[in-house]
Amino acid sequence: MGGREQAEDGNGRPVMELLRDADREGAWVLVVDGTPQSHVDLTDPTYLDFEYVRRFGHVVDLLAPERAPIDAYHLGAGALTLARYVAATRPGSRQRAVDIDAGLVDLVRRELPWDRRAGIRVGTGDARAWLGARHDGSADLVVTDVFSGARTPAHLTSVEFAAEAARVLRPGGVHTVNIGDGGRLHHTRAQVATAAAVFGHVALIAEPAVLRGRRFGNLVLVASDRPLPIDELTRRAHRDPDMARLLAGAELDRFVAGAVPVRDAEARDSPAPPQDAFAR
Repeated sequence: MGGREQAEDGNGRPVMELLRDADREGAWVLVVDGTPQSHVDLTDPTYLDFEYVRRFGHVVDLLAPERAPIDAYHLGAGALTLARYVAATRPGSRQRAVDIDAGLVDLVRRELPWDRRAGIRVGTGDARAWLGARHDGSADLVVTDVFSGARTPAHLTSVEFAAEAARVLRPGGVHTVNIGDGGRLHHTRAQVATAAAVFGHVALIAEPAVLRGRRFGNLVLVASDRPLPIDELTRRAHRDPDMARLLAGAELDRFVAGAVPVRDAEARDSPAPPQDAFAR
């Protein structure tokens, strides 16, 4: 990585950094509290560097006919990597993103500006409260990629939250979630059970080492009220530079066996990663 821009808290402690990607001109990495949260290439918004974002991209690609516009909600704005991808690959899409950190949103607006004609609107606020204010059946895609530091807040891990995502989706719409987990993956198993309590069709995508508990990493959950394009998602996961597996059907049932859906009353933040989990 090359040069950097910083935003500091009131005590002068850096909490957000923009690091230049020395390998790609025009590309930056957004780091929040030491955790890489977004990679964005301002010259090529179709380039997705983080492996879990590429998996989000596969979901986007298969959601509707090629280049057909969609309506998308992004919970956790970050540097708007996926929103920029949708705008580039599906012109005319209407997208709204929300992040609780106004300072982060201001930093991205200033240093990583996006095309104002792209149909992307960004606001600040709590993701669940913001989603609760959206209309029924108003989106084709809900992306949940929310972390406080490196942990997903508890109130975004429950059946009640998943039900809110289902409420705002149109028939056939997709809710996809970035999960950070490791070890025996208790949190992930509970999150799959939670999604399955609301949606009729669920899949999980991750690198084999993460699925086997050998390291902490990102797992992508995909859920819908209609059958998912499992075969093509599986092919894309396998062909990815960071090869991944997709679990669905009976294989996913075995993975989740014994896990129970999480309700608001017992919800907990996702596990904290090891200190070097996201070293690049």
